[in-house]
Amino acid sequence: MVKEAQKDYGAQSIQVLKGLEAVRKRPGMYIGSTGQRGLHHLVYEVVDNSIDEALAGHCSHIEIEILPGDEICVTDDGRGIPVDNHPTEKMPGVEVAMTILHAGGKFDSSSYKVSGGLHGVGVSVVNALSEWLEVEVSRNNKVYHQRYQRGIKSTDLRVIGESRKSGTRIRFKADSEIFDDNIFFDFDGLASRFRELAYLNAGIRITFSDKRGDEIREQVFQFAGGIRSFVEYLAENRRPIHKPIYLSKEIGTTQVEIAMEYGETYQETIFSYVNNINTHEGGFHLSGFKAALTRTLNDYAKKNNLLKKADFTLSGDDVREGLTTVISIKMIDPQFEGQTKTKLGNSEIRGVVESAVNEQLAIFLEENPSVSRKVIEKSVSAAMAREAARKARDLTRRKNAMDGAGLPGKLADCSLTDPEHCEVYLVEGDSAGGSAKMGRDRRNQAILPLRGKILNVEKARLNKILSNEEIRTMITAIGTGIGEEDFSIENARYHKIIIMTDADVDGAHIRILLLTFFFRYMKELIDQGMIYIAQPPLYRLSKGKQEHYAYSDRERDDYMKRLGGKEARISIQRYKGLGEMNPDQLWKTTMDPATRTILQVRMDEAIEADRLFSELMGDDVESRRVFIENNAHYVTNLDV
Repeated sequence: MVKEAQKDYGAQSIQVLKGLEAVRKRPGMYIGSTGQRGLHHLVYEVVDNSIDEALAGHCSHIEIEILPGDEICVTDDGRGIPVDNHPTEKMPGVEVAMTILHAGGKFDSSSYKVSGGLHGVGVSVVNALSEWLEVEVSRNNKVYHQRYQRGIKSTDLRVIGESRKSGTRIRFKADSEIFDDNIFFDFDGLASRFRELAYLNAGIRITFSDKRGDEIREQVFQFAGGIRSFVEYLAENRRPIHKPIYLSKEIGTTQVEIAMEYGETYQETIFSYVNNINTHEGGFHLSGFKAALTRTLNDYAKKNNLLKKADFTLSGDDVREGLTTVISIKMIDPQFEGQTKTKLGNSEIRGVVESAVNEQLAIFLEENPSVSRKVIEKSVSAAMAREAARKARDLTRRKNAMDGAGLPGKLADCSLTDPEHCEVYLVEGDSAGGSAKMGRDRRNQAILPLRGKILNVEKARLNKILSNEEIRTMITAIGTGIGEEDFSIENARYHKIIIMTDADVDGAHIRILLLTFFFRYMKELIDQGMIYIAQPPLYRLSKGKQEHYAYSDRERDDYMKRLGGKEARISIQRYKGLGEMNPDQLWKTTMDPATRTILQVRMDEAIEADRLFSELMGDDVESRRVFIENNAHYVTNLDV
């Protein structure tokens, strides 16, 4: 049969996908997924076109609406997509943009000097993955309209009215044949991105409304302060020691903009952007900033005798402790590593950013000696703590070497050694840890019991963190190291790290403490999708030989109806802790890959996550009180 298949393989076997068929065949290649993330990506692609108009100086207001039926409408006051016939494609420019991949004005630097969507597949992909899409262009004192269905035009471009204004309106409905069932546009998630865009483009007004319900939700984002306001927003819970420092420099065709502010906390927060794209994996612009910051602060401190001794030098970690920074680069032809555009690969940009920061920051330090002194004092204090942390690291390494294999004694490791197939459960308490050890699959599941609540790392320096036994045990077991200097994702011993805590208030607190630790000191584990949260059941229901596990009150009630009879004939057990389950029950409900539910921790909204960790886990009691008051009405079954 194999030979017959090879014999039949010829030119007729090669499938040719024309137009936008390839997008519909493999949507994940273009938008990442067919879940909510991909759904939101459709909106971002349309909005990014309007933002590019703003960057070119032709757009000041963008309106985004979620309409009944989860339809999306995006309107801007830009120039309007061209409607004249394309010289080679022999169709209106708007139709070219809507139906042909790798077509757009962004490949021509005279139309858009700065642009985020350089791959040129944006709006045509949205068209391909929509049940229908309508485009309305106001241009040349006329209003033009065209409609498409699943990427194919259903009407020709025609004039439907007159207008003295210019702009583009795109309205579409995502195709239910493409996207997963029961997904919807999340207002808060989309609002986070639009707020970000308004900060990055000072003065632009973005109006976002949700008209699906009886009451309209609306937010308007407009920030005259640009990234200075962005830094204030990010650091509002960190007790700043000065007002934001703003650096701006245009070198050649590249615009460098940086806002930075030091707070009394110990956490470093840096968000970097290139042409409005969040480069969360960094790149040469970020390395240039870090190098220039370290050099400039050391030069100023030595020049003004602010260091402890002549040969004392501040490290990069020292000068970035407690620093909140936004870096925004606007440049021609950025080269991003990968389709996801998360790391800037233009090597020449490092020198540009270094030059800008060296010059502008040096000027600021000379002109603001009181702020400069506070920054240097904080950095020197960080350096002293760093030395203590180094000693703690060395002590940990010596202990590991003395232990032989170097793994914690209470870690029940798995027999497989390939990290891709191994997972470790971080389990609350020795009792639950014992059940997990007996119920696990010893081949690929490791168990690490944790005693009590770990240290809140949001309120501690690294030397104190490394002195915490439970944290040291986790670091050793995971194998990656900690901090920028020592961390290496390649050394991870497990590619699934699963947090398994009790379904009560204490369990939730332990979970958030662990997540805070991973977010602040092993964030790449989250970026790589390696952190998970186990979902143990809340109830066990049994009637005769029938047995069911419920993970919510609603599910419990559904099972009670399904089992029939009166409640007295149904045995209901409420699990207050993992230790109440037998090993076989824990395996069946929470650890068996075939039946368990685990939630992957993702970084879709890194900015809001950063602010939330600072707000809930930091020292600002008042902001935490306000948060609790504002969200208390969402709480049900606080503890049982």
